[in-house]
Amino acid sequence: MRPDESVVQIEGPWTHRAVHAGGTRFHVVEAGDGPLVLLLHGFPQFWWTWRHQLVSLPKAGYRAVAADLRGYGGSDKPPRGYDLPTLAADAAGLIRALGETGAIVVGHDWGGLLAWTMAVLDPKCVHRLVAVSAPHPLRLRNALLTDPMGQLRASRQALGFQVPLLPEHRLTRKDGALVGRFLRDWAGPGWPEAEEARVYREAFGIPAVAHCALEYHRWFGRSQLRPDGRRFARAMRAEVEAPTLHLHGALDPRVLPRTAQGSSRYVAAPYRWRLFEGAGHFPHEEIPGTFDTELLSWLADPEPDR
Repeated sequence: MRPDESVVQIEGPWTHRAVHAGGTRFHVVEAGDGPLVLLLHGFPQFWWTWRHQLVSLPKAGYRAVAADLRGYGGSDKPPRGYDLPTLAADAAGLIRALGETGAIVVGHDWGGLLAWTMAVLDPKCVHRLVAVSAPHPLRLRNALLTDPMGQLRASRQALGFQVPLLPEHRLTRKDGALVGRFLRDWAGPGWPEAEEARVYREAFGIPAVAHCALEYHRWFGRSQLRPDGRRFARAMRAEVEAPTLHLHGALDPRVLPRTAQGSSRYVAAPYRWRLFEGAGHFPHEEIPGTFDTELLSWLADPEPDR
């Protein structure tokens, strides 16, 4: 029997609710009061990836909201809309639906690509940008073309996602065993625990999630040769005007540190790069204490350094 959306209603010191933005219903998890911090997850995860920050941010005086992205978890799973401009409009609409005109936006992996896109296409809604394990989209695109033995090779799973139907089957068979393998392969030593992997495997079994999650990768790959992809690339040449914190694990095999580090050229505002030794693709989960210390100290700094 396939899991249903109830599996993402995990209890904790937070509140679950539905928020409607742009005609789409999003499942969000909220905790705390203060300046809004919008937390955007990556692949193959859902809002729960931010469970540590949903505790630390409210303690520090922030209103933390972690959302299930379009197609994931308890959010709507429409047949289209998995391109970065649409996803950025989703997130900007979420900020407004939460009663704010802008927010601190923290994104990991695909959520990070989305956060970079928001900062360019709707700059007024991003007060500060935190990209975790996520290069600027143009930097990623360039690295895939110019670093065949590095970033292109590291992205080989995503290349395999371009074919229809078969990847969905592989991701959901054997109770999502491949999802667990991705988590282990992309993380540093010792993460995830078996129970953590089980939570993600189960959530990926919700009907339509595997297909929707793969549509993100398919758009990014196929759009490179289409007019919509060229329009996106032209728009993304505009510099980011929001103060930016860029966090990355030194052992990340999915997005190479050298790929991410080249993103600074697209930022006109103060930019800070931090590399976490001993961490892989999921530093906010692998080393949450160290991660949160870095994040909170930067947020508390009224004039973050370059």
